[in-house]
Amino acid sequence: MHNFESIKSLFEQRFDSAPTYEIRASGRINIIGEHTDYNMGYVLPAAINKFIFFAGATNGLDHCRVYAADIDEYDTIPLNGEFQRSSKLWVNYLLGILDQYRQQGVSLEGLDVVFGGNLPLGSGMSSSAALETGFATLVKTAFDVEIEKPEIARLAQRSSHQFVGVPCGIMDQFASLMGREKQLVLLDCRSLEYEYIPCDLGKYEIVLINSKISHDLSESAYEERVKECAEGVKVLQQFYSQVQSLRDVSKAMVLKHKEELGPIVFKRCLYVTSENERLLQVCESLREGKVEEVGPLLFETHAGLRDLYEVSCKEVDFLVDFAVQHPAVIGSRIMGGGFGGCSINLVESARSDDFISSVKLAYQDAYQRKAEAYQVDIVDGTDLVKSIVYS
Repeated sequence: MHNFESIKSLFEQRFDSAPTYEIRASGRINIIGEHTDYNMGYVLPAAINKFIFFAGATNGLDHCRVYAADIDEYDTIPLNGEFQRSSKLWVNYLLGILDQYRQQGVSLEGLDVVFGGNLPLGSGMSSSAALETGFATLVKTAFDVEIEKPEIARLAQRSSHQFVGVPCGIMDQFASLMGREKQLVLLDCRSLEYEYIPCDLGKYEIVLINSKISHDLSESAYEERVKECAEGVKVLQQFYSQVQSLRDVSKAMVLKHKEELGPIVFKRCLYVTSENERLLQVCESLREGKVEEVGPLLFETHAGLRDLYEVSCKEVDFLVDFAVQHPAVIGSRIMGGGFGGCSINLVESARSDDFISSVKLAYQDAYQRKAEAYQVDIVDGTDLVKSIVYS
């Protein structure tokens, strides 16, 4: 785990100079609205106080020199000719961002970069989006590119699609960039219109329990779910001309055409349409300060992800089942793409230490594996922290 000071120190050691730019890129949570983003629905994320810190400077060379401190890996990225995919996934995320800027006509020059932080990899807090948005913000700053945060999010999403090969929605990048302290971002993934929802949790707090599990199914299953939802749209378009995505579909429409959809696609569509409805209920409850009403909706979402969308796993199911029984917890579900990562829990602050210690002990007994707990705060999103201009 690194902080800003250690990243700056590593930069100075490696490149024998001080960094010119310092960027803080935020991880994100998603309160509710899972797998709805690529279906053009709603999501309700927030930026959190788990970060990737970037220290950077131009180097006057025809290549970038980049050190990933958390995994102790170094690479160079030539800027001459077409960008070639790397065998290192993290390098491809950076290459994709550079490629997108080049497509926009930005004249790229060499950068020295060191990055690392306290954002756990594979935990469902979207370290990949923080890597993209942080690096994109660094490039924007270093080369004085006129681009606003929502467009950086779109640029990062295109990078994932076109270069990395991940058909992601836009939620992760948007939340990482557009997060605001003590606010949730209600994002319409079709129009990219957004509004901030106040998140005053009163006597409750957000606790993430990391299962430390990441099953290999996640990438292939993600692509399968995207296709299955698209199949559902094709079927329903035969009956409703206005349907362009599952965003345009109600739960009642799905139930009406259960036979035509078939058993698997029916379940996927029922989950997505139900999740959109739950999300809007959560927003209404938070606007009215009724935090206790949010908890049961999180439990419902977990059941949907487990039984209808089938992207949970036994380890995270165990964490949620434990949370259901604990008196301090009012809501819990799997967070992120699925097949591992974290559960997100709404926990009474006064009893959160008891919940954390008891769930970690139970998980250790059940799976001989240590879970990690993170008590997170909702903070501002990815941004430039310092830019030093030398005269």
